[in-house]
Amino acid sequence: MPMVMLRENAAGDMTLYVAKKDLEDVVTSIEFDQPDKWGGTITIGDGTSFYIDPLDCPPKLPVSLRARRG
Repeated sequence: MPMVMLRENAAGDMTLYVAKKDLEDVVTSIEFDQPDKWGGTITIGDGTSFYIDPLDCPPKLPVSLRARRG
């Protein structure tokens, strides 16, 4: 499972970065984006999706998390 970094870019959009692939793109959708459950399948601008185990609350950015190809 690769480590991914979620952070906010200058425009205020959430981005996902995968260091081993040198891939960074804007997050287009998050399966669970509620105050009490955040994560699941995350899709980025090029259509690639990753799965992050749901968290109890949205993380404070920037954050590094384990993800797997969704």
